[in-house]
Amino acid sequence: MAVRADEFFRVVDALVEVGRSTGDQYTTFTVRGKRFGYYWPRTDTVGLKQTLSEQRALVAERPDVFEEQFTAGGFGWVVVRLDGVDLVELSELVFEAWRLSAPEDLLAEAPDWATHPPNAELTAPERTTRAT
Repeated sequence: MAVRADEFFRVVDALVEVGRSTGDQYTTFTVRGKRFGYYWPRTDTVGLKQTLSEQRALVAERPDVFEEQFTAGGFGWVVVRLDGVDLVELSELVFEAWRLSAPEDLLAEAPDWATHPPNAELTAPERTTRAT
């Protein structure tokens, strides 16, 4: 039960109009200019936008995997340790983070696995509409 960084990137890249900005210490993910996630290679963790109630629930349920990052604009960001989640759970969290930032017209273009997560290994298709 661990997700590799390349698997995380495949999940993100399967979403529509994801922008990626790589800095010295982390990579930022956006959809039409709105942030929904981060990846820190040094700690092999990701930060994901969630609702405040989901942030509290995740941290309370498994503090060894999830920690509160910050709250902003009515949302709670969580740090996720990739070695503590499986691919299906991470896919759901990434989709939710993207969905909370994406404009409504993009929601209809979400990949099928986003609304009906797979039970096995995710195979994210190449997206030709992805913005970089």
